[in-house]
Amino acid sequence: MSTDLSARPSPQQFIDQRPMGRRQRTIVTVGLLTMVAEGMDTTIAAFVFPRLKEDWGIDGRAVTATVGLGVLAMIIGGLVAGPLADRYGRRLVTLVGTATFGVGTAAMGLAPGIGPFTGLRILACLGLGAVLPTVMALVADWMPAGRRVQMVALAFAGVTAGTMLGGLLAAVLVPSFGWETLLVACGIVPLLLIPAIVRFVPESVSVLTARKRPPQELRAALEAVIPDADLSGVDWERSAVRESARTAPREILSRGSRRMTVLLWLSFCLGQGVAFVIVTYLPELAEHAGLTESKAAVSVAAFGWGGLVGQLSVSFVLKRFDRFGVLTVLWVLTAAGLAAAALTAGQFVGLLLTAFLLGLCLPAATSVLQAITVVAYPPAARATGVSWANSAGKVGPLVGGVLGGLMVDADWSLTKVLLVLAAPVAVAFLAALMLRVRGRGQREDAHPVVASPLGDLVSERA
Repeated sequence: MSTDLSARPSPQQFIDQRPMGRRQRTIVTVGLLTMVAEGMDTTIAAFVFPRLKEDWGIDGRAVTATVGLGVLAMIIGGLVAGPLADRYGRRLVTLVGTATFGVGTAAMGLAPGIGPFTGLRILACLGLGAVLPTVMALVADWMPAGRRVQMVALAFAGVTAGTMLGGLLAAVLVPSFGWETLLVACGIVPLLLIPAIVRFVPESVSVLTARKRPPQELRAALEAVIPDADLSGVDWERSAVRESARTAPREILSRGSRRMTVLLWLSFCLGQGVAFVIVTYLPELAEHAGLTESKAAVSVAAFGWGGLVGQLSVSFVLKRFDRFGVLTVLWVLTAAGLAAAALTAGQFVGLLLTAFLLGLCLPAATSVLQAITVVAYPPAARATGVSWANSAGKVGPLVGGVLGGLMVDADWSLTKVLLVLAAPVAVAFLAALMLRVRGRGQREDAHPVVASPLGDLVSERA
């Protein structure tokens, strides 16, 4: 009898053991499109703020304050959203966050002055900070174990796609219709996705199990995502979540997870900081190196295209290769790209190629970090782990913005700045090695997530 009991899968095990179906592909698509909306919203601010100075006659300090408060709001949104999502539901927090940043962004286009504009930007950024980690957790929860890492990386690629799409929309809409129209249009996009989230993305079974929802609710969620499956063998009373007295924040900061958490936070911070400096200061530094304004802009565009190609490609690479090894290789290639870019700083073709190479590696490394994080913690703490890692990562752009500005004000050359950026990449490489040592020989998650009636521990495959 005990053998029969242990052979009956829990709801989460049932998802993990089956091949990926049509509805699960739809969930990935909805997640990717939501990330596209997030990338658009994050990017268009860079095209709007210069216009505010011209149209409203405000000084740079007001714009700087708005930018800083927006980043701070995204950090707070992520810190708060993760624990709420793990406790009350990831879909609910995703819906609230999506509605918040959509309405806030659209309303910014109707703001009468910098005060209301700043307030609405803070509101929008609170939603932005909440959406990314909860969407990543939802995608991870509904994917089979063997495809989880790959699909999370694929969905995250939507951020880079949205960044590029936001730039194209700005180029089309702002000259002809004004920056207000751009904000309204980019605010409507996430609102249009809300019905798709409601229709196609049920709440995670791990959250439903943790909240001790009745078996009928668990069955309805599984039937919605895997409609043709025979659910008669599922043990609805069996939890796929390790029983723990710890809350999600305490779980990710526990003694067993603390070192991994610090390494992940450090990696997010360094990677996003380096990417921010490149995107923000490359045009100005390239012009100082002797390139024209148009050539400098093309170099930044090459970084963006490389990012999109790299993130889409790495999602398929992760299906075959160890995620820690892939991350280590990406950091090595990033360092090589920085060195090559430094050597060809004044040559347009060389800088173009190296900018594309850096785009291939840096954003892809962030995708791999997202994939590592979603399987690094127990399912009951997944949203908190992802949200706090992303919030820690946003410290990188804050620090990078200040240090990059100081280097530019000191008239440092593009070559010198690029070589300096190799230092944080080297630290990120060492962090990746330490993460790899921690996960050496483990094709599965380090934490046990399923407790059988006999007390056996079964790990969730990563």
